[in-house]
This record gives sequence, structure tokens and C-alpha cells, in this order.
Amino acid sequence: MSTETGRPDPPVTSPSIVLLTLARRIETELNTALAPLDLTVGRLGLLGHIAGVPGVSFSDLARMSGITVQSVHTAVKALAAAGLVRDRTARAGSASTIEITPEGDRLLRAAREAVAAVDDLLFGPDADPIQRRIAQTVRTAFPGGGTP
Repeated sequence: MSTETGRPDPPVTSPSIVLLTLARRIETELNTALAPLDLTVGRLGLLGHIAGVPGVSFSDLARMSGITVQSVHTAVKALAAAGLVRDRTARAGSASTIEITPEGDRLLRAAREAVAAVDDLLFGPDADPIQRRIAQTVRTAFPGGGTP
């Protein structure tokens, strides 16, 4: 359709496309901020889940993260090799209970600072007013936070 001026109507704004575009920008900014800590958004998520649920199993981590158990095993193995987590019952035939180490806890605190800086950049007082409104809506919908 077109308006009376002969120009086409503006496209319908899709919330899905707008949020996907914003999510990609957020992920890019977060990965950039986390890179000096040798973390990615995915590794931060796993570390946050492990810290939030001490003794979590591989299966529970996979469900919480939306990835396969095999992928969780690979990621946790890398986190363990870096000294960030440990499996207290790593024996064949036993259920694993994964927990964060003191080094992992230190790294998680540093990562929270990086996330806060990205939040300020994208949603703080100097950010685009629409993005600030989105942030306020998220904070209202999810009181209590959710930062890893």
C-alpha cells in the first residue's frame, strides 16, 4: 500500500526482528567485554549456572543452557582444565556434581563487572532512549535480576 503522497507505507515493525537485532548487538558487546577474561557469553552462562546451583549435574546444566549433554561435557572439561570448576564425584558410573572453584568465583565477579559496563553502555543514562525503555521493561518484568 502507499500513502496519499505516493510513498509506500513504512514497514510494520516486528518485535521479533527488533529484539533479535538488539540481542546480536548485546552479544557482540558482551563477547568483546568478556574477551580479556578469556570468556564468552556461553562460557559465562555455564559458569553462572554452576555458581548458582552448586552440585549441578551435566544433565541439569544442559537443560538450563539449552545445549546437549555432550556439549556441556566438553565445555565443563575446558572450564575444569582452566581451574574454574571441579567435579566432586568424577568417577565412572557416578553422577557428577559440578561446583565452581575460588578462581572461577573470582572470574565470575570480574565478568559481572564487564556485564555491568555493557549494561551501562547499551541501557544506561547515555544510551538510546528506546533501549533504556526496553531495559526498564525487563527490570520490571524480572525483579531481582538474573546476571550470572
